[in-house]
Amino acid sequence: MADANAAFTSPRDRLAEWGGTAVDLGGAAGRACGYVARDPVLAIVAVVLGLLALIALFGPEVWGIDPLSIDLLVSLEGPSWAHPMGTDGNGRDVFARFLQGARISLSVGALVVITGLVVGGTMGLMAGISGRVVDNILMRVIDALAAFPPLILAMAITVGLGVGLDTGAFGIMLTSVPYYARLIRSDVVRIRALPAIEAAVAMGASRPRVVLRHIVPHTTSTMLIQSAAVFGYAILTLAALGFVGLGAQIPEPEWGAMITDGLQYALTGQWWIAVFPGLGVLLAVVATNMLADRARDLLDPHGQQASV
Repeated sequence: MADANAAFTSPRDRLAEWGGTAVDLGGAAGRACGYVARDPVLAIVAVVLGLLALIALFGPEVWGIDPLSIDLLVSLEGPSWAHPMGTDGNGRDVFARFLQGARISLSVGALVVITGLVVGGTMGLMAGISGRVVDNILMRVIDALAAFPPLILAMAITVGLGVGLDTGAFGIMLTSVPYYARLIRSDVVRIRALPAIEAAVAMGASRPRVVLRHIVPHTTSTMLIQSAAVFGYAILTLAALGFVGLGAQIPEPEWGAMITDGLQYALTGQWWIAVFPGLGVLLAVVATNMLADRARDLLDPHGQQASV
């Protein structure tokens, strides 16, 4: 009888044990800093992303040159002290345009992440905790969005609403919703089946409390990993739309449009017009993708086991 009592775990005890695994923001921040200190690759990624963020926030004001200012007397000049990234065919400073392009690209990336997280995350959460009818309706909407390749869908939305940076950003926001919705729904369904959730319900916890206290905090790692990946996707897709002429329009200082503008000079030796914005896209996308991979290793124990 004693052994049976010892083996029995009450719903309250099981909930308390599982609640101890809830997200501790302070401890998570400390562990993340320690992980960065021990991982040179992650440290490099953090430095690159930090520099890009600083460039986007303060670069245009610190440099002080108007990225749209035309000076035909210095057109097509190579990199120099006065113009570190040279000038384009109209004498515009490429470095000033690069800085402004970083602000545009990172701002759109952040907006896409926030929109996808709020809209897609909410739809995934509602589908995961609701009954079959609501789940089917929401998932069919998500399936309709996910039926098209993301770039093609973003291009179609941009063409339908009118070519430009704003409509391009809106198209990318819409295509990011299925990434979050499907992933969050599967995570919520998995968490709902855990014994601790059943224990919380058995103890009389209300549905909002179960969702807000025991389900949402345990999807944090999934949302962080997905946000890092979506951020890089947004920057790359925005550059692709600008490159094909459906996003930002020349002379707007957006990296994709700058690459398109510089291609006409590539065969005549003015390589810097297209190369520097291309390097910006490359650094931002590679860094965010590596951050997503490292974040998965850090925050997702299942990912760690699978990689061994």
